[in-house]
Parts: sequence; structure tokens; C-alpha cells
Amino acid sequence: MAEFTNNPIQIVQPNQPVVLNTTIGCNKGYVYHRPESGIVTLRGIVNNPSCCFARYQVTFNANIAVTDGTVGAVAVALAIDGEPVPTSRAIVTPSAVDEYFNVTSTAIITVPRGCCWNVSVENVSTGATAADPAPAINVQNANMTVSRIA
Repeated sequence: MAEFTNNPIQIVQPNQPVVLNTTIGCNKGYVYHRPESGIVTLRGIVNNPSCCFARYQVTFNANIAVTDGTVGAVAVALAIDGEPVPTSRAIVTPSAVDEYFNVTSTAIITVPRGCCWNVSVENVSTGATAADPAPAINVQNANMTVSRIA
């Protein structure tokens, strides 16, 4: 299991990843993270020649809030190679600026043998209407764990 955290409040712009700065890494080299980055690389290393994939459970937990401006729904989601995983979307609707909610998101990610996929957590919030810009969010106590399950 590998764990990545960032406890101070950080402002995350729309479609940008949450930065993770503390790493408890994987000692087998299956999971790689560059400090001060929001990207974690999952490697498709398999020891059994008849197996064609590596499978990971990725879980993200944090407190999120609207930074300023118009209060509305805010959301984060796990993303694979920059593409958000729709079923991992965690959404809350605060009633005031700096009103924090705890969100958790989990996904099972299968990496083909010999491949590497980059995983991150992105601000996938949208504006209240099509004319409104997507809001930046505050993220605090960010925590991502990656467990190899197959």
C-alpha cells in the first residue's frame, strides 16, 4: 500500500489536480509519485506470465469548500491520464464560502501488463449555469491511498 497526503489548505483551480506532498511509497516499485505533484503512476508489473493486468484500489479523502464568489456545488473525481472517472465523482453543495465538507472517492483501476497509467484527483466542479465559470475550491487534509489488489 502507498499513501500520499497534503494537509495544509490548497486552492485547486478547475480541471487541475490536487497536489500531494508527503509520500509513504511502495517499496516494490509498483506505484510512483514525484513529491509536490498531483500525479501518481500505477505500473502494470505482473509476476505471473499468464496474468495480463495489475489491479489497484485507489481511494481519496479530503475536506473541500468553495473558495470565494458564488456558492454552489463543488466536486472532485479521480482521473486516469487526465480523464475523470465519472463514477468516482464526489460532490457537495456548501451554503457559504469556506464551509468544508468531507468527501471520499474510490475506484478500482486495472492496468494492462507493461503499461503505466497516471492517476490524480481533479477539481471537476462546474458553474451554476452554463454562463458561469467553474469555481476554484479549497482542499484540506488530502489523502490518497493506493492498494494493489491483484
